[in-house]
Amino acid sequence: MSKVKYYYDSETLSYRKIEPKKGRKIRNITLFLTAAALFGITFTFLLMSFNFITTPKELSQQRELKNYEFQFELLNKKMDQMSEVLVNIEDRDNNIYRVYFEANPIPEEQRKAGFGGVNRYKALEGYNNSDMVIATTKKLEEIQKRLVIQSKSLDEITRLGAEKEDLLTAIPAIQPLNNEDLTRMASGFGWRSDPFTKARKMHWGMDFTAPRGTPIYASGDGVVKRADNRSTGYGKHIRIDHGYGYVTLYAHLSKYNVKKGQKVKRGDLIGFVGSTGRSEAPHLHYEVFKDGQKVNPINYYYGSLTPDEFKAMLQIATQENQSLD
Repeated sequence: MSKVKYYYDSETLSYRKIEPKKGRKIRNITLFLTAAALFGITFTFLLMSFNFITTPKELSQQRELKNYEFQFELLNKKMDQMSEVLVNIEDRDNNIYRVYFEANPIPEEQRKAGFGGVNRYKALEGYNNSDMVIATTKKLEEIQKRLVIQSKSLDEITRLGAEKEDLLTAIPAIQPLNNEDLTRMASGFGWRSDPFTKARKMHWGMDFTAPRGTPIYASGDGVVKRADNRSTGYGKHIRIDHGYGYVTLYAHLSKYNVKKGQKVKRGDLIGFVGSTGRSEAPHLHYEVFKDGQKVNPINYYYGSLTPDEFKAMLQIATQENQSLD
């Protein structure tokens, strides 16, 4: 209810009601509406400026942003779990696999080295969540790099494993004659009496006496490099190149069962015992070369002799008796 205003009329000595003028009333209404509109616009602007009111679009964007932040948290947790598994693999790689295959361990600083040069993450800067996005990206790229290094390391281990397997099959590891075919192990590696001159001379192999025609077997995988009688004193003999610096020689054969260039496996029949060349009686003269040097063959029988058989052979081989060639 609007207030009624009065004024004192001195002529009539009474109070009279003030009647507002029509133009002034319209002006007042106009001023009021204008002020109200200005106030409303200003208030709305302030509310929007200080985020007192959130629009539906902003609400949708906020929910989407929260969802992205949640997904980033899940991604970081998964990457942490992956990193733990990767640490375990890297540890076994350095301390088991690479040690076993005699490969140098990969330094920790090489596995976790960062990326140098220009700022790789400049395009990710300037946003509200730039720190989170950049940190996650760095962690992901570090894991990717470690995975690449580990993958290459496992490829190398696989290759070394294959080479190790080839090496183990190539090493001359068995006796070239079966024990049941042996008459005796006549002479070992070392200084022996020459059967023809009786002079003391170095005997570079081992002599196994056996009947003529007794089968002789390859002591390791390899390729036949020679199968001829064109080497002084050896008569008919075979040389097998096993690779990795190993060569074996089988001398005084009666006949061959292989030819030059033929690939053989450990245990393959390669020839037969005889007494060709500089030989006093049927026997096999067996030599082992490592990196061009003649070595004691008795150290390479771990694949075919029991401990007791090896002990008995070692006792005979060390006796300085007379050789058969």
